[in-house]
Amino acid sequence: MADNNCDSSNDSSSKTSNFICGVVEGFYGRPWTTEQRKDLFQKLKKWGMNSYLYAPKDDYKHRAYWRDLYTVEEAEHLTGLITAAKENAVTFYYALSPGLDITYSNPKDIAALKRKLEQVSQFGCPAFALLFDDIEPEMSEADKEVFQSFAHAQVSVTNEIFQHLNQPKFLICPTQYCSARATPNVQNSEYLNTLGSKLAPEVDIMWTGQKVISRLLTKESIEEITEVLKRPPVIWDNIHANDYDQKRIFLGPYQGRSPEIIKKLRGVLTNPNCEYGANFIAIHTLAQWSRCSVDGTPDLVFHESVSADIKLETETEDGISEDIPPTLPENIYHPRRALRNAILDWLPEFKRHKQAWGPISKPQPVVTMAIPIPVPIIPSINTCMSLTTTTQATTTVCSTIAAPSIHSDNSISVSSSAENGNQLHALAEACNTITCNSSLLQPVATGAPVILNSLASEVKVISEPMECNVTPVDSPVHTKSNNSPDVPMAENLSSADLQSNNNSSMQVETPSPSNTMIVDSAQNDVFPEKENDRDLQYEDLLLLCDLFYLPFEHGAQGLQILQEFNWLKSNSHLVAQQNLRKHTRATSGEDSPEVQEWRERAKKLDEIYEAVNKLHERLSFSNNRELLYDLYPYVWDMRGVISLLNSYVKWLARGHFTQAIGSYTLGNYTWFSKGWKESFMSGEQEPWVFRGGLTADLQRLIPVDSGSDLFVYKAPETPISKVYTIRPYLAEDELSVYNVCRKTCLDGSDGTEMFSEYPNLAPERLVGGFLSLSPELCFVVEEGNEIVGYALGALNAKQFYQKLKAAWIPEMCNKYPEKLDPIDESNVSIPQEMIRWFHSFKGEDIFPEAIQNQHPSVMCATLLNSVFDQSIAKRVIICLLAALRANGSFGVYVPVSAEDRYFIEFYSKLGFIEICHGFSSEMVYLGRIF
Repeated sequence: MADNNCDSSNDSSSKTSNFICGVVEGFYGRPWTTEQRKDLFQKLKKWGMNSYLYAPKDDYKHRAYWRDLYTVEEAEHLTGLITAAKENAVTFYYALSPGLDITYSNPKDIAALKRKLEQVSQFGCPAFALLFDDIEPEMSEADKEVFQSFAHAQVSVTNEIFQHLNQPKFLICPTQYCSARATPNVQNSEYLNTLGSKLAPEVDIMWTGQKVISRLLTKESIEEITEVLKRPPVIWDNIHANDYDQKRIFLGPYQGRSPEIIKKLRGVLTNPNCEYGANFIAIHTLAQWSRCSVDGTPDLVFHESVSADIKLETETEDGISEDIPPTLPENIYHPRRALRNAILDWLPEFKRHKQAWGPISKPQPVVTMAIPIPVPIIPSINTCMSLTTTTQATTTVCSTIAAPSIHSDNSISVSSSAENGNQLHALAEACNTITCNSSLLQPVATGAPVILNSLASEVKVISEPMECNVTPVDSPVHTKSNNSPDVPMAENLSSADLQSNNNSSMQVETPSPSNTMIVDSAQNDVFPEKENDRDLQYEDLLLLCDLFYLPFEHGAQGLQILQEFNWLKSNSHLVAQQNLRKHTRATSGEDSPEVQEWRERAKKLDEIYEAVNKLHERLSFSNNRELLYDLYPYVWDMRGVISLLNSYVKWLARGHFTQAIGSYTLGNYTWFSKGWKESFMSGEQEPWVFRGGLTADLQRLIPVDSGSDLFVYKAPETPISKVYTIRPYLAEDELSVYNVCRKTCLDGSDGTEMFSEYPNLAPERLVGGFLSLSPELCFVVEEGNEIVGYALGALNAKQFYQKLKAAWIPEMCNKYPEKLDPIDESNVSIPQEMIRWFHSFKGEDIFPEAIQNQHPSVMCATLLNSVFDQSIAKRVIICLLAALRANGSFGVYVPVSAEDRYFIEFYSKLGFIEICHGFSSEMVYLGRIF
């Protein structure tokens, strides 16, 4: 084991049995399972940690219905947990949060509190906690008649319970649990001073630091609160908590806390990520920290024992961290060394054979539920305020499938024929009933948290684990296996899951002959051929941690991606200028030194993208499917964003843009704007202000509104190892694009029989003009070496249709002469309709002047229905919109048949709105500003 065995015997109290060090399960969202908690106890023992606090806020018998006693089955689960903790020398703290509706002066409430804790005490629980965080700091009228203040009421109840339980180990989390919530401040807070003077001195008080999520814990701040509370605090540490932002997960090391403060603390409990498997680094590095006595970070004063010639980790001017030397003394805690040690120990976890049940789902709350209690629930996360803008995604199934037809406006409409296939299935799936709040910076209260019972297992709910490499046209069906062992998952269900039978990720489904059982296990026959290609390496996990680092800091490689992309975009005018000179024959075909540097750095970004792909692929093949399912949604999302950046850079490399840098920047430089980075890293703001983490920061650099619904993706329900690449269109792609067009416009058929005489008629009618007249604004989607989709655009629709009329249409009329007999008007075939369209084309009928000012560009897009990754449609459209904006456009439209309800709904979910009707009631134009 690669532990950092720091020797803190000189002055650290971590070596004494009095120092509390461990984990608090205190987040909102789906609680951990019984097996995960038992696994945690084993790790705590292995790493020398001694405490676990049971406080899952969405266990309804912990908080919302705290008066309710546990059933026999629940009691068995809780007793088993307490026993497992004792076997691993871990003190099990059982916590209740009665503050939502307790009347402190009501004898019935006090009796109920005693009865509940007495019951848990009978299970063998040795330690308890009362949590009064995240509640209204006001007393009821009845309490005001009895108690002098809110603090006196809490102190009275706590002292009485503490004595009633015969003075066990006891913790309390105050309502003012950080400096930011102390009124008016820590030293002058009547509430905190009352706790310090009136609370039994044996009761320990929890504290999160200066903020709810504190970037730093300083010696001075600890001394200040210790003086007020008249006892050292137990730190409830939220540095790795992620329940306030569904886009973020924190895999960086424990840092920002000098080990020198250990001797000034009563203990530290980390409240980590919702995803249990993602907490290995957080807990492992905390354990290393607790065994050290000297801080090894460069911004603090070092202990005299540190040799002057030892070079500690520093940052370059670009913010890239250098490797730490291997010669640091063992009593020094250094975050990067701790991270290295933790990663080396984490690698074997991915090789453990563990199955995952049901589809991938993030455990954070995604919907809110009203809880029937008389007082309002504060919309907050326990010491991690729930100020998250949640994205609610609901999947609906259309009962009818639309078939396309082709109209005179160069659009495809879809009929309501149920027997016909849907050529835009994959595109539509990407947008199925997605609602989103576009605000990425403003926290929005979510209301009451979801609730569940994390100890009940009355219904054993399982779904068959999924194979990682299948790409079915439709979502896989989950069935219950008769040959697989039952895994209790009811304890892992949120009330949101229980509320929606259609969308529950862990619901019971009755097997039927039509259901296909798909097992998610890392089968050898899907592994890469080489052994070293199938296993995660140290470099893979280091990249993973750097991409998802800490609330106030991006990891070194994550920061490198930000900087490289920003530099490439800022200097892309060099490529554009050289491209212009080449076209005007003012220069040779060789790249200038500046352009060579640009291309070399673009290649470096491409290498980073390939490294992320390799991480994604190896992670998908991990034996530990449970761990994979915890991490996969984040890695999948990050890979998609970096892929988008890389695709955009490849387009910039072509030099096909004209917008001058300065008059309009190619994207939103939020991260690099004055004060943004400094504010992000300062810790002055709570981290939910900077929504989305590195993923969002990267998105903000793309010249499309970063709050756009196009950036809202529904992660696949099972791991997908296929890689789809979006890149600029090349001339040699023409036949492949034509082939995709034929299949999508003809319901999956290549039209061999119908278009035997004119095999390229349909694609030349629908996309040929874009490829011929506007190839610089065309993108293709590749799966391996096969093109499976495209997004095509024209910068100025009016000019495009004029060119189409002048250059493309005459060529097509010569190629496809009109042979239609007027007598046969009622029997016009689809090929004949297309030929007639060429001969009757009027450009002015397709581009209404009313939309020119705000929606000057036109586009079309499609994917084969074999593309199972539902995000690809949005990503390729983002690439096109970014390219249009880089050329000065700010709006795009698509013409749609007014009767095409399905197509109208599809584009509406992509953020397109109706902007006008055509010259007849048959056409409607949908557009969006970007």
